[in-house]
Amino acid sequence: MILLSLLDTGLPITNPVLKFLLILLIILVAPLLLNRIKIPPLLGLIIAGAVVGPNGFNLMERDSGIILSGTAGLLYIMFLAGLEIDMGDFKRNSKKSLVFGMYTFLIPMGLGFLAGFYVLSFSVPTSILLASMFASHTLIAYPLISKMGVAKNRAVNIAVGGTMITDTLALLVLAVIVGMTAGEVNTAFWVRLSVSIFAFGMIVWFLFPVIGRWFFKNFQDHVSQYIFVLVMVFLAAVLAELAGIEAIIGAFLAGLALNRLIPQTSPLMNRIEFVGNAIFIPFFLIGVGMLIDYRVFFQDLETIKVAAVMTVVATSAKFTAAWLTQKTYKFTADERSLIFGLSNAQAAATLAAVLIGYNIITGETASGEPIRLLNESVLNGTILMILVTCTIASFVAQKGARNLSMAEASGIASEEEEVSERILIPVSNSETVEELLNMGLTVKSKKNISGLYALSIIKNDTKDEAAVKNSAKLLSKASHIAAATDNFLNELVRYDINIVNGINSVVREQKITDLILGLHQRTGISDSFLGELTEGIITKCNTTTFIYKPVQPLNTVKRHVIIVPENAEKEHGFPFWLIKIWNIGRSTGAKLVFYSAAETGKYLKEVFAKHPVECDFREFSEWEDFLILSREVQNNDNLFIVMSRKGKLSYNSNMERIPNYLNSYFDKNSFILVYPVQAGMSDTGGIDLTNPSILQPVEKLDEIGKTISRLFRRK
Repeated sequence: MILLSLLDTGLPITNPVLKFLLILLIILVAPLLLNRIKIPPLLGLIIAGAVVGPNGFNLMERDSGIILSGTAGLLYIMFLAGLEIDMGDFKRNSKKSLVFGMYTFLIPMGLGFLAGFYVLSFSVPTSILLASMFASHTLIAYPLISKMGVAKNRAVNIAVGGTMITDTLALLVLAVIVGMTAGEVNTAFWVRLSVSIFAFGMIVWFLFPVIGRWFFKNFQDHVSQYIFVLVMVFLAAVLAELAGIEAIIGAFLAGLALNRLIPQTSPLMNRIEFVGNAIFIPFFLIGVGMLIDYRVFFQDLETIKVAAVMTVVATSAKFTAAWLTQKTYKFTADERSLIFGLSNAQAAATLAAVLIGYNIITGETASGEPIRLLNESVLNGTILMILVTCTIASFVAQKGARNLSMAEASGIASEEEEVSERILIPVSNSETVEELLNMGLTVKSKKNISGLYALSIIKNDTKDEAAVKNSAKLLSKASHIAAATDNFLNELVRYDINIVNGINSVVREQKITDLILGLHQRTGISDSFLGELTEGIITKCNTTTFIYKPVQPLNTVKRHVIIVPENAEKEHGFPFWLIKIWNIGRSTGAKLVFYSAAETGKYLKEVFAKHPVECDFREFSEWEDFLILSREVQNNDNLFIVMSRKGKLSYNSNMERIPNYLNSYFDKNSFILVYPVQAGMSDTGGIDLTNPSILQPVEKLDEIGKTISRLFRRK
């Protein structure tokens, strides 16, 4: 009976189980089938929506459930765009984003008004509203570009920044036109709109990061963190609507506000992208497809004329804006393709504008028919424009992204092969496993696919079942954390009566390049602990070593304060720890503040001028007055202290006091002690450098510079 009740249904389908099954089948099958004929997956979902929708086979209605899920998907696209922006690049390219934003707003506004007023013979208000529809666009191709690994490209950064500008301006035009038709545009209207937008911006930009940092510091449950993120996205969307602008602007601004709290390499980021790409965004694309009614184009010549004019004007205006941006900043043709592909698709704001305009009645005809601000021909023409522009955007963006991705891959393949990066994380305490793994995932290079190792050392013999079970539990937890970010973790178990010997043996056997050791949050770093490491691991194992005490999650750190000793830039290990700190700055967006001697600072500035992240440089060389820094370090700062072995080039006798200083004056801060690879050591772990000069002091900084260049190309 249950089976019969499921099957005995008319069209459109109303059974919620069947509807959801059909949608899941579309999400699964449509991209796979259409991808065989080179149609981008997102376009496949739009076409599938048109086929099953009310204007196709009428299998499903575009009901409140589809609209709700689609709205969530649209907000998700905008949120992801803000979340995945490199904030350093965003700041550096803010002027370029502003220029592109004005190009892609003013050119469509101008061409759109002329086409509406002179070609289609619309009124002035209708022509302005029509032009604003051309000026706005939706980042419908962004998920495709993100999957192809070029979301960090400068062209994408500029296009996303420009989207916020042009959509905001276009939606403000919509608000003004609606106000004019209602006779409400006066001084009070402008004051109310300005104050509400300013208040909205201040709340999201300044208050959201404070709330987010507090939440992530105090609640580690993964489900709660994800739900919290959704709450912040929709809260920002609601606040935007209360301010008189569209919800998509709020979602985008929420992404920017939470950007630094959700690192690209974190499990939370992986969950956000997975759920969005698997559920929310496909629902939005299917919902857009359901709006398409191909029949109107065979019934009404006026609709075909309006649709053709709208499509040509919108596409040519967006291409002109992308072309001018390319010529202004000397971008490549592929970067222009990315900008055009991202900005050509008309969907969200365009739909909002046309539906609002269609529902505004400005008068009646002699026969009593309502005169609408935007008539049915514009409404139907908009649907065709959405289909065509989304199709063009998908193909152009895919081609540009593929070319850039292939160029990057071929550039890496042509480089001289180096020893693979291998990061070892000994685990012994369940409370610190997650933060140690997050540290390893944050510092690793993008090209490091399987170079993460977790090590558990069992001190007793195999008869100690409790020790064996605890070891398996720790390694399993570490593997789950890595898997949550789509990273593979190599699990290692070592039986040894001496922990130091066990770690040293694994470093040699596995050719480890980087070692991350953890301290318990409630335990300080003692002289005896540091002494044991010095006599054991640090003196016998010449690999880049990080001793990490996490007081707060790495993603909630505002600044990383790095204290660098004099002559550190002349050590062979300098590039290897520097690239790790650079990766932290890039992945988390937190500011890097370097304290160093003048000459060292000068060299660091040269490196970061070529490979920019947000950083600052301050002169500091008096290690005997190390406590001066306690006035500079703030509660949410993480402290990096670059150390040295005795007798080496960058060694300072005051380094021996560091444990006491950390325990007494920096006990509320996370800290990381860094021991770099140094000349004269007998074992270089996995960093060989088959050239024997690695074991000798550096005479020319050119040698370090070449290593830095190679590492940054493979970052």
